[in-house]
Amino acid sequence: MEAVIYRSPPSHDPRDERISQVPINNTPNLAVDYRQNEKQGQRQGRDLYEEPNIILPPTINAAYDWTGPDDPDNPRNFSTALRIFSTIAITMLAMIGTVAGSMYAPAQDAVASALHCSRIVAVLPLSLYNLGLAFGPMVGAPLSETYGRKSVFMLSTPVFVLFMLGSGFSRSIGGLTACRFFAGVFASPLINNAPATLLDFTPPRYRGVSLGGYYAVPSFGAALGPLIGGFVLLAKPWQWTQWISIFITVAFYIPVCFTRETYKKVIIKRRATRLGLRDSASQRTSPGRAFRYFFTALIQRPLHMLFTEPIVTLVSVYNGFLFGLLYTFVVSVPWIFRHYYGWSAQSEPLSYLGLMCGTALAAAPLILIDLFSYQKRLTEWQLHHDDDEPLPSENRLMSALIGSIILPICLFIVGWTVHYHVHWIVPVIFQGLVMLSSLLVYAGANLFMLDAYGPLYGASASGSMMFSRYLLSAVFPLFALQMYENLGAGWATSILGFVILVMAPIPWFFRAYGEKLRERSKYEMST
Repeated sequence: MEAVIYRSPPSHDPRDERISQVPINNTPNLAVDYRQNEKQGQRQGRDLYEEPNIILPPTINAAYDWTGPDDPDNPRNFSTALRIFSTIAITMLAMIGTVAGSMYAPAQDAVASALHCSRIVAVLPLSLYNLGLAFGPMVGAPLSETYGRKSVFMLSTPVFVLFMLGSGFSRSIGGLTACRFFAGVFASPLINNAPATLLDFTPPRYRGVSLGGYYAVPSFGAALGPLIGGFVLLAKPWQWTQWISIFITVAFYIPVCFTRETYKKVIIKRRATRLGLRDSASQRTSPGRAFRYFFTALIQRPLHMLFTEPIVTLVSVYNGFLFGLLYTFVVSVPWIFRHYYGWSAQSEPLSYLGLMCGTALAAAPLILIDLFSYQKRLTEWQLHHDDDEPLPSENRLMSALIGSIILPICLFIVGWTVHYHVHWIVPVIFQGLVMLSSLLVYAGANLFMLDAYGPLYGASASGSMMFSRYLLSAVFPLFALQMYENLGAGWATSILGFVILVMAPIPWFFRAYGEKLRERSKYEMST
């Protein structure tokens, strides 16, 4: 009988060293080279530490990492029915985060009248909600790291509901604005935690398919909210735009309660406890270390990357402007159809149909582009290159290249068909195409950035982009309606079109010079 020695990572207390008496012939061959595994782990996003040339007993390995490709606790091995159910439940709950925010938009005039404030001040509850979404990762990330992804949904949603309840009972514009800001803070983890959860189900090869389908969800929610809110206001006072959000949230919250945890670190820690083993020291984090990590990953590094990394800067500005464009339409579309086409209050909610259909349809081309363009290139690349040599990130840009051409054209068509009173169906259709093409740009540019910076820095790069996205979506509603009223639909939309036209070369610039930018980056991890 030979003893197999398992040593904890050397950075931790040497007293953690323990000897497990296991017959060598009953132990699988799990010997690895540490340096090679560390590099592969960084590329694949694994949270894994393995000593060089050691053999881990099966029981200890179960408390340390997946036991193999068929490990039943691995979310990728969940039953198909469970994965489909979880995907739908989590996506629907995430969508509520933007539905609740934009459902307030049609109620601005009613709020201004009821709470005795100006129309500009009445926009603040919409803008501050979006600003709250920018700060949400500071709540969601520590919860996810400590308690798991499911816990983020379980803990954030009730707090979100309480603040939405407070919004409905507010008797002052200050109280309403404050409640909606904090509602946005606790709605943000629902939105930002969902894609990470979906990726836990998804092999790395199909990340574009999974995220391509999800990227349309927040924008679809932002377009659906005003449609619901507009019809609610036809029969109920403005408070019901807040309370309806609560009813929908509770309905979508219940199915999430029946999903399973998907975060690897938490699953393995719980399994170690269940097996009566001490979890790996690499899985334990002191409060001070956790604070430093989140300060760096969520605040310091994203801000530094935003101002020093050209890829992050350009993607953040471009995608931030696109989300601001969405909320410009959320605020101004009812005025456009009332002013130019004489629509009544009963018809105004239908003006959002173009936005809603465009965002809903965007998932299809995103998935098709990934399956028939990116996957084809990836297969060809793998035939002629080593497994550890990744496909260049620029291959993710196809949808952004297409969208950057379509988007400004559709914006100009929207503005001037409205200006010349062309039949209302024409601007509605092209508003939908504006939203569809903007999501093509958003998804392609974001996937390119995530691939460029890899699992180690991709989260911080994404944090920079998300902050810019929600910050601009908070700013645009403050001036959008006044711009349309003063300039008219033709020139107001054209100004937006000219800005988008200036930004259109960004994906093409990445395609031509992306490799050089990545080589010069201090953070780039894709090669």
